[in-house]
Amino acid sequence: MITHASADKTAVSPETGPNSGHTAQAVFTTAVKAVLRAAPAIIAAFSLSLSTAQCAPSSGVTKEEVRQILKENPDLVLDILKDHSETVLEIAQQGNMLRKRKAMLAQWEQDAKQKKIVNLEGRALRGNPKAPVTLVAYSDFTCPYCRQAEQTIAQLLKKYDGKIRVAFKILPKEDPVSVTAARYSTAAFILDPAKGWLFLDALFSGIEQYEREGEDFIKKTTESLGYDFRKLKAEAGGSAVQRRLDADSKEADGFGISGTPHFLVNDLMIRGAVSRDLFEEAIDKALQLAGKK
Repeated sequence: MITHASADKTAVSPETGPNSGHTAQAVFTTAVKAVLRAAPAIIAAFSLSLSTAQCAPSSGVTKEEVRQILKENPDLVLDILKDHSETVLEIAQQGNMLRKRKAMLAQWEQDAKQKKIVNLEGRALRGNPKAPVTLVAYSDFTCPYCRQAEQTIAQLLKKYDGKIRVAFKILPKEDPVSVTAARYSTAAFILDPAKGWLFLDALFSGIEQYEREGEDFIKKTTESLGYDFRKLKAEAGGSAVQRRLDADSKEADGFGISGTPHFLVNDLMIRGAVSRDLFEEAIDKALQLAGKK
């Protein structure tokens, strides 16, 4: 079975982009380095203006002198940054997201020229089956950013009612919880596509309970949806589920997808967890390219 690397290595966060695994501390460190490069000029200008306002014109304080003091005493800058660490972190996160958006918009220009063939044969779709825009989610139940994205997708289906349809493809990690959830969800879709979406929603919302209870959670959930658990369990262990998971993994590899979440909006690739605004930009562009906007 082809599986994908664990989420702590390849989960794509909103702030740091693909394959980063960075923590907030790493983001802060990056922010400090960036601000340090500009801090002397910023603080020097502030000090000069303060000197001009509060001191006599004969004080002789110059921007160059303040800059030299800061260069010789870098701890002064660090102290200021530490005192305003939350602000620095917010600035860094905003900057990262702006850079990510700029890079993604440039990437979409290239994506639009490259037709991407996605196999949707026999797949359950949410939304208008004849919608001009197809949003394909390459996801994993144990990935926290994937769970966030599912909530965003639900909002997008409402906003773009009739204009988008959604397909879901599972790229499980190499751990029992992820693989078993993927197999049961795939089996649920094969046996009953409509109920499959309900089971998918239940898995995403109850993944922590599933991690605690294991198969008991699967049994309770599927029976509450009207599945025959023994039949579902047999299907989950069968060759049809294996073929579908392998095919989706091979398809993802062909698109250069190495982690979750990733999304295709027609031919436009979204790599990682992004804001709803960026999803909407992709959908609007896809509609425009399809001549439906």
